Amino acid sequence: MSAATEGFREGAPCWADAMLSDVEAGKRFYGGLLGWTFEDSGGEYGHYTQAFHDGKNVAALAPKPDGRFPTAWSIYFASPDVATTADRIRAAGGQIFMGPMSIGPFGTMLMAADPGGAAFGVWEAGSHRGFEKRGEPGSYGWAEVYTWDAPAVDPFYEAVFGFTTHDVSEEAGIDFAVWTPAGVPGTPENAVAGRAVMDERFPREMPAHFLAYFVVEDCDAVVREALRLHGRVRREPQDTPYGRFAVLADDQGADFAVIDVAHQGQG
Repeated sequence: MSAATEGFREGAPCWADAMLSDVEAGKRFYGGLLGWTFEDSGGEYGHYTQAFHDGKNVAALAPKPDGRFPTAWSIYFASPDVATTADRIRAAGGQIFMGPMSIGPFGTMLMAADPGGAAFGVWEAGSHRGFEKRGEPGSYGWAEVYTWDAPAVDPFYEAVFGFTTHDVSEEAGIDFAVWTPAGVPGTPENAVAGRAVMDERFPREMPAHFLAYFVVEDCDAVVREALRLHGRVRREPQDTPYGRFAVLADDQGADFAVIDVAHQGQG
């Protein structure tokens, strides 16, 4: 078994990082909000800053090389072979705009965009396997892509990662599907990510994008703390069968969501 598949099935989200203009400000924001501590990887790796919760690696903050890069969170999907995944991305109508490139002993990555324009990463693990903690307070919990073009996007991820798409729009109340990876029973309970279609509730100029969810103990308390730290509320807290969640932006404008899974089954 390759390092890429140890703990992360192919196509499973295995890492998340935020590209920010001011990493020090990001450390203050996410440290205060989610209880993260940080470790700078040094100049050789562009001061890529690892985030930890209770000593376990949960995410990273990266300084933007220049102002053309968006201030945003990125989701990385696990791959046993990034070069092969790159070929699939191109064949399925996606675009690769960075890599594949080796990051020292840590692994190999690429950045790409799906046919709807949403950017995502692919990670082939070396010494850096990915999340050391997930699904618990202070760590990654879930990811969704928001797109204008589901008929193009669903077949793309099916071709690239072998996902099975399950439409759960009736339960969700919006045009929504979940993806399960190859090799597991094709049921929503085994889903690794979701796909939402943007509608009239979204401004037409909003680009397709991924949204990372982080698990918290108390959604409402975290929303209040985000405002105190000069963040913004994009979507007020609301209950769902999967937990109480809210969509926030940090003090530099990077969007993310928080979810309190202790309230599953409500809403």
